[in-house]
Amino acid sequence: MPEYRRLLLASTSPYRKILLQRLGLAFECVDPAMAEAATAGEAPADTARRLAAAKARAVATRHRDALVIGADQVASCGELILDKPGTHANAVRQLAAVSGKTVRFDTALALLDAHSGTLLERVVPSVVRFRVLSPAQIEHYLRREQPYDCAGSAKAEGLGIALIAGIDSDDPTALIGLPLIALSELLAQSGMPVLQA
Repeated sequence: MPEYRRLLLASTSPYRKILLQRLGLAFECVDPAMAEAATAGEAPADTARRLAAAKARAVATRHRDALVIGADQVASCGELILDKPGTHANAVRQLAAVSGKTVRFDTALALLDAHSGTLLERVVPSVVRFRVLSPAQIEHYLRREQPYDCAGSAKAEGLGIALIAGIDSDDPTALIGLPLIALSELLAQSGMPVLQA
């Protein structure tokens, strides 16, 4: 990879920024400035994959010298899609709906070389089993953590871990929003290994 190539994260998410900082690479965050919407009949993993790639492409069109990371996550409980709740009332409804149930978080990753147009993609699923939650527990949790910008209304990296009975995933960072194991592999394939030999 040419020395001038920059690494850009196509996201304004503070959670993804904190995760990417773990790898110790110089990078910049750029707002992809695009609408995020599911397509009727689209599987959650396909929605996440499409949006992650779209975010990377949106930033790549403005930064042709960059390697661009796009990411997206879609949470689902059966047929129910769990968006970011935005409000306390929506979060209460979401947590009541997933109480005692299993939620699948499909986290998609796209790494786009804006110069060559090469796109590498992965989708990393995380299956989360929620405890049976009482209305009082839900209220107590939401008042303390206020996870209104998190799909599924729970921060597994924070107090939300107390709501969870178990997590099945190949990458614990995927659940938070940026699968670093997969990203490390894709960066190495693109000529930017996290650990130099």
